[in-house]
Formats: sequence, C-alpha cells, structure tokens
Amino acid sequence: MKKNGIFCLAVLMSLVILLSGVISAGAESDILPDGQYSAVFETDNRMFSVNEACEGRGVLTVLDGEMTIHVSLASKNILNLYPGLAEDAQKEGPELLEPTEDEVTYSDGFKDTVYGFDIPVPQLDEPFDCALVGKKGKWYDHKVSVSDPLPLPAAELPAEGEYLCEVALLGGSGKASVESPAFLTVSDGKVTARVIWSSPYYEYMLVDDVRYEPVQESGNSTFEIPVILDADMAVSASTVAMSQPHLIDYTLHFDSATLTPAGN
Repeated sequence: MKKNGIFCLAVLMSLVILLSGVISAGAESDILPDGQYSAVFETDNRMFSVNEACEGRGVLTVLDGEMTIHVSLASKNILNLYPGLAEDAQKEGPELLEPTEDEVTYSDGFKDTVYGFDIPVPQLDEPFDCALVGKKGKWYDHKVSVSDPLPLPAAELPAEGEYLCEVALLGGSGKASVESPAFLTVSDGKVTARVIWSSPYYEYMLVDDVRYEPVQESGNSTFEIPVILDADMAVSASTVAMSQPHLIDYTLHFDSATLTPAGN
C-alpha cells in the first residue's frame, strides 16, 4: 500500500508540473510582440464608444509587454477617463487620462475634431474597468474590452533627404510643447528628428534607454533623436525648471502624411 501511495503521489506531481507548463505556455502566447495593431474597442454604453468613422477600432500599441490603445470618441463630451473605478478617480491625487484632439473623416467626407484617449490595456478579450467624467462633473463606471488585434503595416520610409513633419507631444503636465513642424533627416534607412522644446531647461532626453544631450548653444533645449513615423513613441526628458531635476515621460507622434521637403 505504501508503494502504491508513493506511486500515486508521483503521478499527481507529474500532472501538476505538466499542467503548469501548459498554463504558462498559454499565458506567454497571449503576449503580443512589440508593435502597433488595429484592435476592436467595445464598451457597455453607446454614449461611450469609438467614433463611427473608426469603425469600432483603435490603435493598440505594445511596448515591453505593456499595452495601450488610442481611441477617437464620438465627440468632446467626455473630459477625462480613469483606468479603474469612479470612486478611485475622485480620490486625492489620481492620474487621470487627458484627451487629445483627433481629426476624423466621415464616409461623406465631412471632417470633425473629437476627443481621443490613450487607455492602458491590462488584458485582451476580457472586460476591465474604465471610469469617465463628462461636462456635468459626475463620474461613471464602465466596462470596456479590447480584442481582435491586427498588425498595422510599418510606415514606408520616404526617400533619403531632409523634411519637415508635424509632431504631436502628449504627457507631462500639459504645459510643455515642442516646435512643429520638426526638421527630419532620412539617411541609411533611419529617421532623425530635431526636437525643439518650449523651454531651455531640459538637460537630456531618453529614447529606448539611450541618453541624448542637447545640441543647441543657446535658446530652448534642442535634441537630435531617432524617431519612428506614425507611431506613439515613448520618450523621457529631464527638466531642471523645478527645484530639483525631474524626469518626465512623454509621447511623441510624427505624422508621415504631413511630410514636406525641407527646401520647400
């Protein structure tokens, strides 16, 4: 009996190890490679939905295993979002999601400007909490989900040369800005941008953990950094405008549709 008990225990342990491996493999397969995807964004309320011009989809960005989806909403009626519950959004010091101004084009050619948001995505195919506040100042709880990620094609690089390109800056306190259009150089299959800040107090920038020093001798802080067109680029910049240096996270987006030769 003792030997049979030991044998049964060994078999049970083997099954546990096998099942653990299967579960782990399944979890790893759910992690998308870094890149950008078109993905379905669904909510539990038609008043909180993707703009009809976007056909129910947003742009999902995956970086270092973390996912964020940018969605253009139907109007400017939603002022802030919070990745969690409404009661937590109203506590002291929550980090609210700030809107961007997105231009959408409807099927009849009419263009409109609406609010868009970059929403953290904890998992695919499963509902998660996302609270909102409108113009009346009242917070509401909602469930949202993200599914059906389809890889977006990488932007085709323009011919080698020098260009001007519209650039959008998100993040920080909203007080900082960068000069737009920015000066771009395309060479050897790489794109480099000259980023000019609205302040002389930025001492360095980080792009993919690589540190870049300012290149100007006077005036506002200026950096030359590698960039990716038509993607939300996560960057950081250290400012000494406050009592102590602060490293602040930003997002840069260079729109290839606005490229024009620098000589024009």
